[in-house]
Amino acid sequence: MHGLKRLIIFISMFAAISEAQYLLPITKNETTKQYYTTINIGSAANSPVNLLLDIGTDLSWLNCRKIKSLSSLHLVPCQSPTCKSIPSNACDGKHCLYLQQSPFVKNHTVSTVDRVVQDKATISTKVSFRPFTFSCVAQTHIQGLSPPIAGVLGLSPGEFPFWRQVTRAFNIIPRFAICLPSSGNGNFFIGGGGFGVSMTLTPLKIVGSDYLISPTSIYVDGIPLSLNPSLLESGAKLSTVVPYTVLQTDIYNALASAFTRKAIKIGMSEIPRLAPFKHCFQEGSSMRINEELMNVTSVEIGLPGNGREVKWTFHGKNTVVRVLETVICLAFVDGGEKPKESMVIGTHQLQDYILNFDMSTTRLAFSDSLLLHNFSCSA
Repeated sequence: MHGLKRLIIFISMFAAISEAQYLLPITKNETTKQYYTTINIGSAANSPVNLLLDIGTDLSWLNCRKIKSLSSLHLVPCQSPTCKSIPSNACDGKHCLYLQQSPFVKNHTVSTVDRVVQDKATISTKVSFRPFTFSCVAQTHIQGLSPPIAGVLGLSPGEFPFWRQVTRAFNIIPRFAICLPSSGNGNFFIGGGGFGVSMTLTPLKIVGSDYLISPTSIYVDGIPLSLNPSLLESGAKLSTVVPYTVLQTDIYNALASAFTRKAIKIGMSEIPRLAPFKHCFQEGSSMRINEELMNVTSVEIGLPGNGREVKWTFHGKNTVVRVLETVICLAFVDGGEKPKESMVIGTHQLQDYILNFDMSTTRLAFSDSLLLHNFSCSA
């Protein structure tokens, strides 16, 4: 029965590819927990390049030496409309330049100025478009990226992220969706519609290059945390490069305290921290957490919906991480007293959900955990 259920959901999701228009793979690097996709760039018949998915980067950038053929690559002139439309643009007197930061080098503090270029891009459906505008960077700039990854695929709400260049090229709905796998391969959709599962809507708030949602409350097993409302006012940033959700200290402490009480109540015992996690637990001798961790305490974020609060529920596999055979840790990180953002929702919490970023309505649609349907984002 479970196998049939998995098959039905699998068919339903992929029957929607015709609506989703364009589909690309998502691969998870298990060691670094970085998620990347593969596109072909350039005039060569087969020139695959692996690029990190970053919903906080405006213009895609990569080590262009990874492109098999550079014969069709050309520099963007300073005075061109394209150059003038790129945020953080500059000029060297003749060619367009782009100031950008690496998501991994020294906590985002290192910036480089690199040349803006254009070439042909081909996605996995063998559909090509031109021009694809991006930036060429030096090999030293991609340090911190896993060896298979040659750069970053920008997916911000800006003017030149990859998804927007695709939707403009083919005149399709300006939206994209991701299904981050907990292991193996997931899917990245551009354009289109439904996914065969129910979705919940909440407004997106756009701040610079970031997508934010607006938490109204946080719950642990349905019980709201006692928080100063000002802690939630700035919203929660969504990230595809931060591995575990980062919380301002007061939010983290309230969550950890409530979670610990629930963990002890179901028979776990707290043990010393195991970096980078502050709260870890040993399974009790009379209990065994199931393989999918779904019997562990859930965490919910209350969000504005259509005139009412809706809840985004994170179940065990998204709230904890197994670090030893009988030890789990709370999969949230203390970000300090005065972080830049009070909440940054990371990939461990986002995996095995379908997230649809619809810029035609400026709304985020999110599914329930696919694990509840005996399915996942992993192929």
